[in-house]
Amino acid sequence: MHTWKRRHGYDRANDEDNIPIIEAKMTDESGEDPFAARRADKKKRVEKQEKNRLQNLKQAAKVGALPSHIQLAATALPITGTQAAPKKITKDELGNVAGMAATSTASGGKFDKKFAGEKPAKHQGKYRKFLPVVEGTGIGSREREQTEKVLSRLISKNSHEILNVNKAVNMYNVKKEKKQRNQQGKSSSSSSKLKANKKLQKKPLKKGSSKQGKAK
Repeated sequence: MHTWKRRHGYDRANDEDNIPIIEAKMTDESGEDPFAARRADKKKRVEKQEKNRLQNLKQAAKVGALPSHIQLAATALPITGTQAAPKKITKDELGNVAGMAATSTASGGKFDKKFAGEKPAKHQGKYRKFLPVVEGTGIGSREREQTEKVLSRLISKNSHEILNVNKAVNMYNVKKEKKQRNQQGKSSSSSSKLKANKKLQKKPLKKGSSKQGKAK
């Protein structure tokens, strides 16, 4: 049965330090510690990742593509060899970095200690506005306006799905009238055929009756 394990930290999945047995391979050299070899391979991978990260920062610094907060953090990294001179940090960029650092805590910097002359951080998002719980003057009209806005928004989104009653009634009436006309035409044609048949049947009877009268 499989169990869930975290990716990092204690008791993580694929923990290389928590392998009790390593199966021997035909290519293993005699006298080599497989656990030490795994640790050395891991160290090499970490060093390669760090080298690639520094190389990426170096290439981004050449074209000036580093944001201000990364550019300040990259000054302590060994990414020398850039052709262009390092860009001077402006006051606004410093303010942005300071604001990001101040609001990076769990409370968003609300309970952190402020420095002398430090301005409060600007709120980047939008505040949600709610109607007051206690009833007062004008609350009913504001609530009605809100519901009307929501309804108009929904109707405008689903306007193509709304049934046009007048159009549907007109189409139904046209179809009904057409059907009635077809039925009337069929009934008139059938009645005319019946009349013609009756006339044909009555004619021989008249001839027979005249002959009988002469014979008498």
